[in-house]
Amino acid sequence: MIGVGKIKQYSNVLDKPLSKGKQEVSLSAFAFLFSELVQYNQTQVDNIAELERRLEDAGYAVGARVLELLCHREKGNRRETRLLGILSFVHSTVWKVLFGKVADSLEKGTEHEDEYMISEKELLVNRFISIPKDMGTFNCGAFVAGIVRGVLDGAGFPAIVTAHFVPVEGQQRPRTTILMKFAEEVLRREARLG
Repeated sequence: MIGVGKIKQYSNVLDKPLSKGKQEVSLSAFAFLFSELVQYNQTQVDNIAELERRLEDAGYAVGARVLELLCHREKGNRRETRLLGILSFVHSTVWKVLFGKVADSLEKGTEHEDEYMISEKELLVNRFISIPKDMGTFNCGAFVAGIVRGVLDGAGFPAIVTAHFVPVEGQQRPRTTILMKFAEEVLRREARLG
């Protein structure tokens, strides 16, 4: 019985390997915590734009940590250096870790060279939120926009990231689009890399 029941002993907690652990969080727990985050921030602000900014700031901190974790786990501490590489990473890997599936679409803006969009039919953070009429165009997708901005900034691709509702014909709920407008330095670097 060689090796049966033996557990490798680690002298230091920092020597233990990072396990992937349980990959899923209860949807009801997430919905409850997120609604509390929105309600708390709603009591701290006077207008919708400020509420969306606070949600984006909270998402930014999450995005920075998600980037570190995924670069360590998935990429062996390597980061993307090309624009399309980081967009693909956000669209597929980050989205799959956060929402359990790849985003519905990744598109390049037609009007501006520096704009890209990730679209989602039913973004998880908007799924269980009912918006009162007095809050108008409030979009909880600002939290996800903050996550995306945190990932992009941490990877060296500064961008202005915003969330927008886009009405879809034949559907009651609009689709959410995360719009990424990259800084001029990113486009210059991309052109230089060829």
